[in-house]
Amino acid sequence: MKTESEILIHPDELTVKRIESCAALSVDTIGIHPTGGKTAKDSLAALVELTKTEHFRSLIDYAHSLGIKIEYEMHAASFLLDRKLFTSHPEYFREDEDHNRNPDVNLCVSNQYALEIIEKESEKLARALYGSSDRFYFWLDDVRKKKCNCEKCRELSLSDQQLIFQNAVLRGVRRAIPNAKVAYLAYTDCIYVPTKVVPDEGIFLEYAPFEKYVSKQNAELVKKERELILPLLSFFGNNDAKVLEYWLDNSLFSGWKKPPVKFEADREAILCDVCDYKRIGFEYISTFACFLGDDYEALYGEADISPFTDSLK
Repeated sequence: MKTESEILIHPDELTVKRIESCAALSVDTIGIHPTGGKTAKDSLAALVELTKTEHFRSLIDYAHSLGIKIEYEMHAASFLLDRKLFTSHPEYFREDEDHNRNPDVNLCVSNQYALEIIEKESEKLARALYGSSDRFYFWLDDVRKKKCNCEKCRELSLSDQQLIFQNAVLRGVRRAIPNAKVAYLAYTDCIYVPTKVVPDEGIFLEYAPFEKYVSKQNAELVKKERELILPLLSFFGNNDAKVLEYWLDNSLFSGWKKPPVKFEADREAILCDVCDYKRIGFEYISTFACFLGDDYEALYGEADISPFTDSLK
């Protein structure tokens, strides 16, 4: 069975040249990834507006014409549950460690009204994402240790809370696309297997080994993350399982600041990782490839991403 490939780029990095380069390298999918962190809600809102424009839609259509699928991957909790609702409904939002309701990030996953909003807004967002495949990636907010600690939620790990959120997202998305699938992002605090919640049919694993790149001085943490792959696959299953790597992520290597640094892919490391992921049984292998757009080319010339695509041949 063929292992499918994907690169994730920022919306402004989608160009005719980038699409043609991906087609020449036999990239199966281009993922559109609005920036995360504190600006994730605003960058996602900007993406939704961008998808309405004729220019952006023409680029998506062109990618489709060359046989490239399009997906959208983003931190979406604060977008799906409007923070303005806190004034009238603080119970929709997470209880922090000091037992105060806080609208900063995420939500109270034990509040059924909040989950109903997540479902409704997920349906709307799925309909808005022009030209998307049937695989959707609406993640929790891009933060650590920000779960709900209310009486009903406090015994749930952040992994369990994310899975409740993703099950709600799936219910909403399937109102728009009946056969849609939704990713559980195994990333930072959600790298651990949920223990109190089970995935609905249609939830698949997306494994993102972030600690491998930001915790290099903590070998035990990196080792623990790697050891969790098989338990995660056992829990979620191999069907549709996907790796989201950082091999080409020049935004990470640039400290998420422009101008981007000069980048060279580590061919040997990529090949080693890909062989391991394929052996374990991942069906999709992807990598961020941000900060390699026109501004990068103006400084350094076109980046070589072939070490990634060659590794999958």
